[in-house]
Amino acid sequence: MTISRLQTKTMGALLLVMLIMMLVIGLSSMVLIRDFSVRSATEHTRTAAEMIRVSLTEAMINDTIDRRASMLRRLAEVNSLNEVRVIRGEQVIEQYGEGLAMETPADDIDRQVLETGQPYFGLMGGLLGEEFRATIPYIASSNEDINCMACHQAPEGAALGAVTLTASVDHMKTAGMATALFLVAIMGLFAILSIAFLKRMLRPLVETTQEIRQAASLASSGDFSQRVRSRSHDEIGQIAFHFNQMADAITHKLTEIRDHVAQLVNTVPDPKANLLQETASTVSGLVKVAQFKQAIEEDQTTEEVFFRLSEVLRTEFGLEHFSIYQVNQDKRLMETVIVDGVPHDEIRWCHPDILEQCTTCRAVRTGHAIDGLENPRLCRAFDQDALADGRSYLCLPIIQSGGVGSVVQLVVPPQNIPALTRSRPLISAYLREAAPVLQAKGLMASLRESSLKDAMTGLRNRRFLEEYSDSLVSQCKRRKMPMTLMMLDLDYFKTVNDTHGHDVGDQILRELAGIFQAHLRESDLVIRYGGEEFMVILLDTGAEAAMEVANKIREAVETHPFKVAGGDLYKTLSIGLAAYPDDAQAFWQVLKYADVALYAAKDNGRNQVVRFTPALWPPGGEY
Repeated sequence: MTISRLQTKTMGALLLVMLIMMLVIGLSSMVLIRDFSVRSATEHTRTAAEMIRVSLTEAMINDTIDRRASMLRRLAEVNSLNEVRVIRGEQVIEQYGEGLAMETPADDIDRQVLETGQPYFGLMGGLLGEEFRATIPYIASSNEDINCMACHQAPEGAALGAVTLTASVDHMKTAGMATALFLVAIMGLFAILSIAFLKRMLRPLVETTQEIRQAASLASSGDFSQRVRSRSHDEIGQIAFHFNQMADAITHKLTEIRDHVAQLVNTVPDPKANLLQETASTVSGLVKVAQFKQAIEEDQTTEEVFFRLSEVLRTEFGLEHFSIYQVNQDKRLMETVIVDGVPHDEIRWCHPDILEQCTTCRAVRTGHAIDGLENPRLCRAFDQDALADGRSYLCLPIIQSGGVGSVVQLVVPPQNIPALTRSRPLISAYLREAAPVLQAKGLMASLRESSLKDAMTGLRNRRFLEEYSDSLVSQCKRRKMPMTLMMLDLDYFKTVNDTHGHDVGDQILRELAGIFQAHLRESDLVIRYGGEEFMVILLDTGAEAAMEVANKIREAVETHPFKVAGGDLYKTLSIGLAAYPDDAQAFWQVLKYADVALYAAKDNGRNQVVRFTPALWPPGGEY
């Protein structure tokens, strides 16, 4: 219930109480006036009746009773007396006769008074009545002053007669009504003054409460501009003052928080926007950004970071179409990491040329965001069919080590442009948090990759074999596939170093690595095991098939001219191989058997391929 309605109901209730009080007072006044009128008239008529009795008695004593009619008429002419009648009782009638016409009982009241000897007093007609009637009996007595028994033959206490008087009470009625109306007027004036005074007293409270309610309603929607006017210096004024202080403090703090948050997301706050909602929404977004950063820091690879970023774009911002590209600045290439949520899918929203030449991408070339929301034709590499469909794009580069390491491309239809524009600062915040994590994980991956590679040939090294041998065996067991290990050694390599120098020897090893890779599948692993010794792991390949591959490599090396000072140099290759799981169940045991086969190939004249057999294993189990 509002204060104004409460005030209205209070005023109505007060007015109703006042009306009831005025009605009660009016009725009470009329009852009191009636009672007063009856008492006054009773005493008045008693006096008049006694005077008539005395006059009649004296007239009888003085023998002037025959002139009683004239006396009674003169008495009736007295002001406020309307009628005076004397009624004879039965004893008097029997003794003296009927008497005058006016001395005969006229109604039941007269007869009742004569029979009972009890006087009658009452108002005749209406609440106050138009007139007052009194019928008072004359009782026979024999006291010292007047002895009725001297003249009348009647027993003691008998009603000798009665006198009836009627008096007008209009003046009393008028006076009573005037008094009642005066009291009602006084009460009405008091009620009006009380209501006016109460309304005046409650007005500051009502108006202040209404303004506070309106201000609170606006504040709940983020508008803290409403202030409450102080109308008095009492508690109500203090409430208004403290409310305004609170609103000012909230506005100041929220504005300060909003400005700081805007600095964090590199955006300009909108002064017309909902202060509370805008601040709460941005802070909530930054909390999610912080949680995102914590999550990606615990991821192992950049692939996981990109996948988590893809989930954020889809779930937090509702984007369905986007691409994430990874840039290789050294090779000037780009590759798709995620396209519309699908890892390593084919390029969709840009021309394929950007994959072969990364600088074709405007975001990579310039190093800043490419906003195609307002001008879709800003970048010429964007897909023309998508432009024809009315789609727009926003390309945001992720800067790593001073250059563009990745590009996030967001593609939206025209109706989603406003939403993307509003979300852009927060999306950029996600990308800024992801940048150092991607850089760190990329650096760690690069360092790890370099630690697992031979610096001279670019092949995997022995450390790689130590880390991944268990994984290779688990993969073979899980897929139930064979695996063949080959040990390869360049024949008489020491003479090359001694004759032509180590630089030529290193060049021959690099060319040899190229020959191996040219005759192997991408899934096969080539490892520089040490010096001029190499190792090849053929996955999902049995010993027989491996023999064919080994001979092709051996022949390729045998016919390959290595360039040295003064001409070409030809070298041969010795190869030993063993198979998993046919030869052994343990990886390092198979490797040992392949090494045994290699030594057998060298002992048998070199430039050949030897398949391990149990006969090659020396007596006693050790080589």
